[in-house]
Amino acid sequence: MGDIAAQAPESTERANSLSRIFGVLLNPQATFESIVRKPTWFAPIAVLTVLSLIVIGLFAHRVGWRAFFEKQMQANSRIQQISPEQQEQALEMQVRYAPPFVYAIGAVSPFLVALVVAAVLLGLFNGLAGTSLRFKTSLAIACYASSPGILRGLLGILVVLFKDPSTIDLQNLVASNASAFLSRDSAAWLVVLLRFVDVFTVWPLVLMAIGYHAAAPKKLSTGAAFAWLLIVYAVIALASAGVTAAFT
Repeated sequence: MGDIAAQAPESTERANSLSRIFGVLLNPQATFESIVRKPTWFAPIAVLTVLSLIVIGLFAHRVGWRAFFEKQMQANSRIQQISPEQQEQALEMQVRYAPPFVYAIGAVSPFLVALVVAAVLLGLFNGLAGTSLRFKTSLAIACYASSPGILRGLLGILVVLFKDPSTIDLQNLVASNASAFLSRDSAAWLVVLLRFVDVFTVWPLVLMAIGYHAAAPKKLSTGAAFAWLLIVYAVIALASAGVTAAFT
């Protein structure tokens, strides 16, 4: 009887991997406590991957890769300095060879991003905050904290389906970040920087802070975890803006 009673909560938590997605969004503290007890990671990554591929497929059908890469080239000052013939050759190469890479990135990026985030934060919190986290726990927290991306993916599908194709930007489908307030002629580095000020990227930071606090409540407060996450995020944002400034 004791063994059966002990197995019941375990099987229930494993069976509720999908329901944990809703729990993270609606009741994150209790949900992350459950995730820490029985770490799983597959469900949110699977949903994010499917949505990513759907958005890319719909974009290719309604907008097309040629229009996408033409806009990219128009925004690149270095490309504009070469001859029209060279620009056309570069465009044809992109239209022919780049789409498979876009699909590949859509297929693997949700998991790879979560994997890198989990590894970096595991080292950060174990090394500097004195926690004793396991990688499996860190990965589970990182994966479920990405659940707001599911809402962004669903909104992205609606945007691609119903918005004027000429106004759709695959790199910024949902106007949920500060770059939406910039003019078209704004500096590329500023656009990149303000894209980091996004509801759907800051929200996961808050969720991760809650999750890592749940994993090490005696070593790491939610506020301290969020402060560390914000520092790392700011460094990435500034580095991305710097690279953009250097190559556009």
